Amino acid sequence: MSGKKENIWNVPNILTLIRLALIPVYWYLILTDHYYAALAVFAVASLTDVADGYIARKYSLITDFGKLMDPLADKLMSLSVMLSLTVKGIVPWPAPVLLLLKEGTMVVGGLILYSKKVVVYSEWIGKLAQTVVVGSLLSCFFHEWIIEHLGFPLHLYLVWAGVALTLIALTYYITVALRLNKEANQRIENEKKQA
Repeated sequence: MSGKKENIWNVPNILTLIRLALIPVYWYLILTDHYYAALAVFAVASLTDVADGYIARKYSLITDFGKLMDPLADKLMSLSVMLSLTVKGIVPWPAPVLLLLKEGTMVVGGLILYSKKVVVYSEWIGKLAQTVVVGSLLSCFFHEWIIEHLGFPLHLYLVWAGVALTLIALTYYITVALRLNKEANQRIENEKKQA
């Protein structure tokens, strides 16, 4: 991570902040039983996630702020949707609890590494897990139609597939974090010796 102060006010980061701002809007809509409006907000948030990543890569607008806040915004939105659907009796409680434990571990680990000037980048396994989770949550809004027409809860199978993938991703990220933490500690120790 560079010591130079970066400009965080670019389009991808603004889209990330908009996604964060949509979370309370989503909660208000879902708790007042405006399901399709809540679904629309979640869909818009998901689209901004795709857009900010594409723009950041295409126009070289990747920042450390974005590397941290983009996945955080994704996780907070996904957790909000899963928790709300749990409150509504659509998703069983163990699913959001496991997801919350995983994300809590990631946030704490990320903050510890960030304090040592280390940023853990999102990898394909994490992106795949997030994609499956988002898809499963979108399907949950149509759970009655799914059960009526398919005869089994496909939406719940997708939810558990997403949770399983996030736990696999957590194992991977813990391995990477431990290695980066060891390297950071070694770097800090070397800097102390040279001081």
